Amino acid sequence: MFGYYLELALRSLKRSKALTALMVLAVAMGIGACMTTLTVLHVVSGDPIPEKSHALFTPQLEPRDKDNGFYSRGEPPEQVSWQDGMALLKAHRADRQVLMTGGMAPVQPANPSQDPFFVHARYTTAEFFAMFDVPLKYGHTWSATEDERRERIAVISSDLNEKLFHGEDSTGRTVRFNGADLRVIGVIEPWRPHPHFYDLNAGNYAESEDVYMPLGTARDIRGPRAGSRDCWGVGANVEETTLETSNCTWLQLWVEIDDPAHVAAYKAFLVHYSEDQRAAGRFLMPVNVRLRNVVEWLDFQKVVPSDVHLQVWLALGFFVVCLVNTVGLMLAKFMRRSAEVGVRRALGASRGAVFAQLVTEAGIVGVAGGVGGLLLALCGLWMVRQQPDQYASLAHLDMDMLVATFAVAIGATVVAGLLPAWRACQITPALQLKSQ
Repeated sequence: MFGYYLELALRSLKRSKALTALMVLAVAMGIGACMTTLTVLHVVSGDPIPEKSHALFTPQLEPRDKDNGFYSRGEPPEQVSWQDGMALLKAHRADRQVLMTGGMAPVQPANPSQDPFFVHARYTTAEFFAMFDVPLKYGHTWSATEDERRERIAVISSDLNEKLFHGEDSTGRTVRFNGADLRVIGVIEPWRPHPHFYDLNAGNYAESEDVYMPLGTARDIRGPRAGSRDCWGVGANVEETTLETSNCTWLQLWVEIDDPAHVAAYKAFLVHYSEDQRAAGRFLMPVNVRLRNVVEWLDFQKVVPSDVHLQVWLALGFFVVCLVNTVGLMLAKFMRRSAEVGVRRALGASRGAVFAQLVTEAGIVGVAGGVGGLLLALCGLWMVRQQPDQYASLAHLDMDMLVATFAVAIGATVVAGLLPAWRACQITPALQLKSQ
């Protein structure tokens, strides 16, 4: 029966080419605008590490003095000092803990024909790779022992490996970073979590780093640091070289707690640590700690750009306008076929059968509109990628959004066709035949 309805619908659409084209165009424009903005929202608001985002937490403490202007907001600093970071790192109260910061420095290729170029770097402790599930292509990462020894080693990205070593297994070779030679011990697969949740100072949607090295090594070779710092008291004018002993927060601390029952225990540990520091005279303010997981952290930081939400609402409004116009066009088209409907009803077709035929016709319009909308969405996403925004390069249609495009197009068009189809089914066959 569906095949019969489909055949009738196709014939009807061919008879009214202009109206059909207008309906398809209206649906395509609405779908194109809607799916472009929804795809952008989808890529910028996604969970960057869905397998374990519930188990990764960033601890916050309040080590500042009373004169700090930021205290009025009631939130502890978003980063930690060297003293607190190292103390919490060495306490090993979580399943994994990582202390890190970002940087940027020149790399000098061994090939003299290649000019030096700047790369982003991550200065971190050993468990970074295991905690964030960083995929490894060649070699291995470093251990806590190599962290302690501050060995001059590095893990590099696939992009840098391709640029310096033509994609070969480069473990054992040397990368000259900021004037220091680092032995390559590993190469990671292409990896770019978005948002760049573990260090938003680098940019909410920043590219991943090209060079990873032990935090202590980076301090030894004076690796240039990139990112914010918050200093207070007599430490307000410190030099970068003395950050370890200054009253400054400048490091990102993340912990992994796999058992949800241990989260409260770790937060209690942070409270006890803060109380101990208050008793020792280091912390002057009341105890104020936070322990947010990845999703809570991104919500707190309001990572998704506000203009993206606005664009989505505007696109949805435009889609509704297009659907209203589609309803009007369908109503005009179906009512023009009163004679045909009257004859079918007189020959024994039930209202349900006529209704199903007309809804099938609306569904075909939805499929055609979905194809047009997909092309417009691809064009729209290409235009988004030409923008200078940091998230622009992420604007690609994935399989989920491709399926959603057709689901929304067909579903919305079928819903839009319900009223016109219902009105057309109310025709009384006798009156309609008598009027012919």
